[in-house]
Order: sequence, then structure tokens, then C-alpha cells
Amino acid sequence: MIRSEDSQQSLCAPGTMMAHMVRGHVVHYMTCISDVSLQYESHVLRSMGLSSAAHRHDVDHQSTSNVLKMVERANDMATAVFYGWKIVLVCFLIAMFGFGFGFYGLGLYLVSLQSRHGWSTSLISSAITLYYLFGASAVIFIGDAMVRWGPRRVVLTGCAAMGIGAMGLTLITEPWQLYPTFLVMSVGWAAMGNAAINTILAPWFEKKRGLTVSLALNGASCGGVCVVPCLIFLIARCGFQHGMSIAIVAMQDILAPDIIIWLRRTTHELGLWPDGERPLAHDHVETRQHATPNASPWRRTAALRLVNFWTISIPFALGLVAQVGFLTHQIAYLEPLIGKSGAGFAVSMTTVSAVLGRFITGVYIDRLNQRLVSSVNFLTQAVALSAMITFPTPTLLYIACTVFGLGVGNTTTLPGLIVQHEFPKEHFGQIISLIVAFNQFTFAFSPAGIGVLRDVTGSYQAPFALCMLLQGSAAGLVLFRSHQSR
Repeated sequence: MIRSEDSQQSLCAPGTMMAHMVRGHVVHYMTCISDVSLQYESHVLRSMGLSSAAHRHDVDHQSTSNVLKMVERANDMATAVFYGWKIVLVCFLIAMFGFGFGFYGLGLYLVSLQSRHGWSTSLISSAITLYYLFGASAVIFIGDAMVRWGPRRVVLTGCAAMGIGAMGLTLITEPWQLYPTFLVMSVGWAAMGNAAINTILAPWFEKKRGLTVSLALNGASCGGVCVVPCLIFLIARCGFQHGMSIAIVAMQDILAPDIIIWLRRTTHELGLWPDGERPLAHDHVETRQHATPNASPWRRTAALRLVNFWTISIPFALGLVAQVGFLTHQIAYLEPLIGKSGAGFAVSMTTVSAVLGRFITGVYIDRLNQRLVSSVNFLTQAVALSAMITFPTPTLLYIACTVFGLGVGNTTTLPGLIVQHEFPKEHFGQIISLIVAFNQFTFAFSPAGIGVLRDVTGSYQAPFALCMLLQGSAAGLVLFRSHQSR
């Protein structure tokens, strides 16, 4: 039944109100954080017996040097709330929308385009494969782009590309138009993804790098928890084109001001240092500013000759092929069984459990065998997939999606922990970048491969069985370790 324009606008009103509410909460949260430093300084002055009135009186009777010392002391204590935490919050929002639109949303686009145009799963999945491949290629240049133009311009460009590409999916009418549209989106994926978040945070934290990156990338999981259900609601209420338009405007309205106002290139722009540290003397500042790392000569090709490199790269590549393939087709598989809203709820359960699984693992991982934990992680996901295709009842599907989600976050964080434990720390960045690139180029073919196999067999039984086999192989291979890396 065709709706009138007034009817469509009235139905879309809740989505518009929701976008403004989200914007309001985020702005309020950012404003509260920005006020913490001022409140902290006021608290310090009071603790030293200097109310605002008393402070003015003391200034009149104390020497200028004493006043400057007290103000400097108060300012030093106020910086306990480090500006870098604002960067973490902005990165959280970038990851939430980047992964919400650019990763978790892909399964929803697949279903919507199928319903709208009747295109085959393999056709749409092949465009998604191109999206991942071009995105993996673009990631290589993200670090150089941020050095040259700064993170603000790069992320704003990525945000615009993500919005233009997502909007383009609602306007295309021919199959060939899928490819340039996803190509534009891939620029946004590269500029708002894992590598970009790590690059933005690197100048701001050293001692707390792991903690801050984990907190920021939890935004990626929130993309599945918050963004995807909102997209499902808006598309169901307003249609594919109008629903996506509201979501894209909300993304731009929330991200653009926060990026422009808060995002900075390095700590030196504000006269700060990583982790909020302050040098003790001017000489120390000069020494630290001009110091250069004394790393030993090393080439990336050396890693290719190490057994441990391959027993990390290959199993996690296999695990990500299975994981990305399932997550891309999760809605398409679940919707006929539990409906569109049920599928959206299952996706949310998957991503919530991903956050929980990553947190629990992070608490105990330093006391455990990290390769053994990785093996158990792969086997857990394989069991969950087996339950989905063997007992496709609503209750068991929700449980299986939750169990599968427990390993989603770990599959992306465990490789770095193993590398940190088994390789020299001065080569960590180079080795982990090779592993991430290898993994992303490998799992780029997963959506198309799963889609083709589904079209050939007529169901998701065979594709998910293949994913189980890949997870089982990864669980065994990751246990092999040589002691020659260090």
C-alpha cells in the first residue's frame, strides 16, 4: 500500500525525535566532561583554603611569586582529568557509527537490497567483498594521511564518505551501481575503523594504550547494539530510503561537531604530554621532544620466516573468515526464522556478549595461556554455529547468537596479546600490522563466498557448516608454537 507524504513524515517523526534525543545526550555528556577540569581546579583552590573571595584577598597581600606557585599547583592537579579522555570518547563515537554503518549494517543492507530489487545474495555479497578489499588497501595509507592532514580532516572525510555511500544504496537501481557505491563507503570504513582509532589515540597515551584502545573500540560493539536496531526500526517505520536518511543525518549531526570541537592532532597542540604527564624541567622537555627511538634494523619480511607469525596469522584469518561471513549473513539467516525485529534483537545480543566476552577475557588473560584461550574461543563459536543449524528454534537461536558473540571481540584482540607475548616489543607495531592486513584481505572474500555457497545449495546449512570447519581448524592450528621468535 502506497503511503502519502504526510503519512510518511508522521511515521518518521519518532525516528527524528530519537536522533535529536541521542544528540542531546551526547552533547550533555561531552559538556559535563569539559567542565570536570574547571570543577577540579575550584576544588583544589578550596582545599588550600582559597575560596573565590579569600583568593582575591590573598592575591592582594601575597607576593606574585607565591600566587603563581599556587595557581601552577592547582593547574597541575586539575590536569588529573586528562584531555586525552575526551579523545577516547570521540573515538568511541567514531567507532560506534563506523562499525554500525560500515560493518554490522552490511547484513541489513543485503536484506533490504534483496527485498527492494530482488538481486541475488551472491551479487550483493560480491560488492561487499570489493568493499572489504578496497577498505583494506585504503587502511595502509590512513596513518600517512593523518600525519599530513590531521585526524580531524581524515575522519570528517570518512564520515562524509560513509554517509554518501550509505545513502547511495537507497538510490541505486542497477546491479552495477552496487560496486561504485560500496567503493565510496569503503573510504569511510578505512577512516573510521580499527586502524584509524589506534592511530588517533597513539599520541595521547603510552602507559594506558591498551586500556584506552579497548574502551574506544567498545564503541564498535555498541554499533551493533545501538545503531543496527535503530536502522531496523527506521527502515521498518519509514522505508529504506527515508529511514536511512534519518540515520545518516543523525550520524553527521552527532559526529561532525564533536570531531571539529574535540579532535586534536597531538598532545603538543595543547601543551600536554602522553597520559597527562608533565616534565619536571625545561631541559627534560627539550630532550623528550627531540628524542628519537633507537630501534634495531628489521624488515617485515623477516616475520614471514617465523613459524609463530603463521600460527597466529592463519588461524585468526580462518576464524575471521567464519566470523565475518556469519555476521554478514546473520540477519538474512535469522529473519525467516524469528522475524526482522527478532533478528535485530539477536544481533544486539551478539554484540552485547562481544563486549562482555572481551571484558572478562581481558581481566584474566595475563594469567592464562593465550593460545589455549584462543583455541577455546574458536571452538565455542563453532559449537554455537552447530546449534544454530541443528536446532533452529527461537530460544536456541538467541542463546547460540549470545554464545557466538562471546568470542567476537576476542577474535580481534587476542592476536595482539599473543604477538606482545611472543615477539620483541620494538617490532610489535610492524608485526601486528602485517597480521591485521593479512586477516582483512582474507576475510574480504568471506561474504561473497558464503553468499555463493548459499545460492548454490539453497540454504545456509552448508555455508555455516564450512564456517564450523574453519573454526575447528583454527582451534587446532593456533596451539602450535615455536620458541624461536624471541
